[in-house]
Amino acid sequence: MDKEDIKEIEEIFVRHIGILSEDFQHKLDIVAEGHQMLSEKLDAVEGRLEKRIDGVESRLDRVESRLDRVESRLAGVDNRLDRVEKKIDSTDAKLSKKIDDLSADLTAHRTDTEMHRAGYQVRENPDPVDR
Repeated sequence: MDKEDIKEIEEIFVRHIGILSEDFQHKLDIVAEGHQMLSEKLDAVEGRLEKRIDGVESRLDRVESRLDRVESRLAGVDNRLDRVEKKIDSTDAKLSKKIDDLSADLTAHRTDTEMHRAGYQVRENPDPVDR
């Protein structure tokens, strides 16, 4: 093996390394291009997701607003029910007192009527002959 053989081997080696380098660069370019495409797809998906999320957020804001109005109305109804309950309790107490007073009056009247039994009698169905 002389110098020319070595030089020829070196040229073959340099050409082979050049070919491998080009092949590697080509494959690296393909990987970079694929990465760019995936990045663009992810950006598109992200844009669509952001739009959908914005739509959901606006719907949730409207629902929250409606719930606030419902809650306010329910608080008003609760206050009115409390007032009605107080009125019912007050009316119940008044009616109970009136019924108790009426019962006492009827008891007193019956006692008074029974004391005067000899003079007159209270009948449910008066006899037409007694008149």
